[in-house]
Order: sequence, then C-alpha cells, then structure tokens
Amino acid sequence: MNAPDPVRSYDAIVVGGSYAGQSAAMQLARARQRVLVLDAGMRRNRFAKASHGFLGHDGRAPEAIAADGRSQVMAYPNVHWVQAGALQASGEKDRFVVVDEAGHRWHGRRIVLAIGVVDELPPIEGLAERWGRSVFHCPYCHGYELDRGRIGVVATSELSMHHALMLPDWGTTTLLVDAAFTPDDTQLASLDARGVTVESARIQSVKDIATVALQDGRELVFDGLFVATRTRVSSPLAQQLGCAFENGFSGDFIRTDEFKATSVAGVFACGDAARAAHSVALAVGDGAWAGAMTHRSLLPV
Repeated sequence: MNAPDPVRSYDAIVVGGSYAGQSAAMQLARARQRVLVLDAGMRRNRFAKASHGFLGHDGRAPEAIAADGRSQVMAYPNVHWVQAGALQASGEKDRFVVVDEAGHRWHGRRIVLAIGVVDELPPIEGLAERWGRSVFHCPYCHGYELDRGRIGVVATSELSMHHALMLPDWGTTTLLVDAAFTPDDTQLASLDARGVTVESARIQSVKDIATVALQDGRELVFDGLFVATRTRVSSPLAQQLGCAFENGFSGDFIRTDEFKATSVAGVFACGDAARAAHSVALAVGDGAWAGAMTHRSLLPV
C-alpha cells in the first residue's frame, strides 16, 4: 500500500477505522473513489475477549475481526490508511480539511464520521477493571455465554429497568438498585412477574469474577454483571463541523437522516456515534449504507 501524500485530496475522508468506518470505506473503495481512513485505534470493544451476534464471526476475538476487515479494505489500491487520530475538522462541502494528531492536513470532498463513543461507568471500585470481561452492557452480545447463571444488574438510572426485565431470559437476575432510583409499585410488580430479585443495599465494590460487596457487609456472587453506561461521542469533530445532535437513551449522538447525512452538507456519520442502539452488526450495516450514500452524494446532479 502506497504511503499517503500529506497534501493529496480525497473524495472521502473516513474518520474512524473500526467496524463502521471500515464498512463505509469499503463501499466507497468499491465505487472507485479515493478514500482516506484516519484511525485512532481505539475500538469500543477492545476490552472484550470475544464478539457475539455478528453473523459469520460469532465468538471471534474483536481484534481479529477488525484486522481482517482492515486487510480487506486495504486491498483496494484507492484506499489510504493513516494510523492517527483526527483532531480538527473544518470547511464545507467539496472543501473539507481534517488535521490529524501529527499535524498533517488532509483535504476531502466528503467526510464520514465513524468516530464511535466512549462508555462512562459508575464510579464503583472494581467495575471498570472487569469491563468487557465480566461486566457488560449488551445482553445480546454477552448474555448467552453466562449459561443461565447468576446475573446482576447494576442500576445507573430508571433506564436500568430495561436491563432488569430483559435479563431473566439469560439467567437468574438481581437488580442492584444502588440508590440510582426507587422502583415504584408498578415497576416492582413487573420485576416480580419476571422473577427478578431487588437488592436495595448500596454497593461497596466488585471483586473476583463478578462478586458484589455491599456496604452492609454482605457479598453477592454473580457470574456476570450488566450496567447501562452513559455514552459520549469520542471526538469533538462533529461539534467543530456544526453537526446537530440528538438525545438518546444512553447519551447524545450525531443526528442523521435516512441517508446517513448529518445536518452539515457533505458530512455523513455512522456507527455508534450516529445511532441510539449499538452493536458490531449494526455498525457494519450502518457503515455500508453511509458509504453508499456518500458515494451517491458525489455523483453529478
């Protein structure tokens, strides 16, 4: 693969080289567009040992899926890949400029933001260290592997009711309210109907695989924990470009239309940063559509 020229212009600059970004870049490459991928190398699921629920790749290591995707994208000679984060973006349709962390300026007619999100966990000792290993956010991605075992839901807000009511299909479930909210009578009845135990004592820490130490001295042993994180878009590029945002159940995300176009002409967005629901499979599909629609926007009127 030829090294990219720091002053070369591209038809599209894809910011983010994870699943959505790779998928978008491939569609653009197959349309024979000149594509630059800027990748900071911070995949959201880098903490997980295996990825699940993505057809054809179920149970594979996330880094293996990403490496295969990158090699397939880079097989197209019209794609250049730079392993660097993007710090600044400016300009307008057909005349965008993106500056990477090395200070290089890249020019593009279109920008595809596949910048992902960052998970913000509650400040419970031991929780972050187990993130992606025995502490999860998506039952569809990790619930089956718990083999109908003991599952704890660490509440972060009333939205954790969603987790608590879903997870009995994957195992015996306890909702650890941890003062995040107080279930009302209707919610308690719904939890009881699903066989969910409600634990109101505050959490002290998490240790071992997924053992929760409570402030009253008790310890509850689980096979896995689920927590609804708050998410934030991982880069300020969308704000710099003036993209509008939408409020989702876990945090704000970039607003797009049915063609994955943002509120700024010439800027498209895909993946976790541009949708409320997240998974590898959804990100790949989102990226494919964003890439195709970006190409369509480059066609003569």
